[in-house]
Amino acid sequence: MKISKRSRYGIRMILELALHYGKEPLQISEIAQKEEISPKYLGQLIIPLKHAGYVSSIRGAYGGYVLAKPPEKITIKEIFTLLEGPVSLTECTTNPDICKRTAICCTRDIWKLISDRISGLLDTITLMDLVEDTKKKQSMIAFTYQI
Repeated sequence: MKISKRSRYGIRMILELALHYGKEPLQISEIAQKEEISPKYLGQLIIPLKHAGYVSSIRGAYGGYVLAKPPEKITIKEIFTLLEGPVSLTECTTNPDICKRTAICCTRDIWKLISDRISGLLDTITLMDLVEDTKKKQSMIAFTYQI
């Protein structure tokens, strides 16, 4: 299973908003510069996140985007599913009707088991978990440079 650029960048963008939760709004250009992602691409990714209620926009001179829900209430699976669709290694695990061999296919059972386990794991990881991990890594980097 390969994670697409859309999901990688979308999760990085919403993580940046989670790191600023409760603070001033962030503009797309700020996120793009920090994450080294095209502002135009982030502009496209913010649309489904906004429509789904994960991100809110604030207008005005000091406007931008904010996380609309607390980071501990948003799982990585939610964001991944919004941007990619169901967590699935093969199409037949989410749509058994596409293959006439579904009922007798042993490999489909393996792919479904793996997909279900990945989905379950992603459902246990929240944005707050990523925020905490990010802050730990940033503090370790700051500590390393101070030596």
